Amino acid sequence: MSYKMKDKPTSGMDDLLAGIDACLALAGQDAWADAFVPCVAATGAAQVMVFSYGADRAACLLSRNFRSAALGPRLAEDYLGGWFRQDPLFHRALALETGTLEVVESGAVIGGMTGEYRARFYDRPGLEGKTAALVRGPSLCLAVNFYWPEAGEAGAGAVVRVLARLALMHFQARVESDLPAPLAVLSDRERDVCLGILSGKKAEVIAGELGVAVSTIATYRTRAYEKLGISSRGSLFALCRG
Repeated sequence: MSYKMKDKPTSGMDDLLAGIDACLALAGQDAWADAFVPCVAATGAAQVMVFSYGADRAACLLSRNFRSAALGPRLAEDYLGGWFRQDPLFHRALALETGTLEVVESGAVIGGMTGEYRARFYDRPGLEGKTAALVRGPSLCLAVNFYWPEAGEAGAGAVVRVLARLALMHFQARVESDLPAPLAVLSDRERDVCLGILSGKKAEVIAGELGVAVSTIATYRTRAYEKLGISSRGSLFALCRG
């Protein structure tokens, strides 16, 4: 006797697994973020931010707020302006050994935060809880931060761990020793525009070199700034300074 499997309606879990599969297939490629962000949204997070850490420096590799498009970049800019040094997770992440991952709930480190730090990055933006997945690879140390609308609304720990490893896999594949690490999240064109800006070139010069219109350069710049969590030329220089 043979059996035929009945078609089943697609569930939220099916969509999440399909998204994870897409992230695996696209690791190191330009379209990876388009597959990764919906996976994060499926966890119920209000915001995701991916930071890379080094000795006394931090860089934002991805920033997305699902309720307010402007909030993520503003918080990232504040954080990179020096506030990251007050983040208990900064030093905790750098202490990880290569190949290890640690999931930390905000409640476990809230006592190590100053009142102003907590107010700026949790209370005022309306982000009551955070789950940070700290993961270290051969050349990158990442904090993949999931912010929840309400304290205690953390998503499944296993999913958070998988998404953090996907982020490390992607950004590790994108790292190029002769380029600023934060630019790893960008497409080739977006990265070319940012490198032109960092070289002091005007939009018209960059457009001529890439063979596109000046308006197209503006589009690439806007997309790049959104992905990097910044809003200005000065922030780009600060982000890539070290």
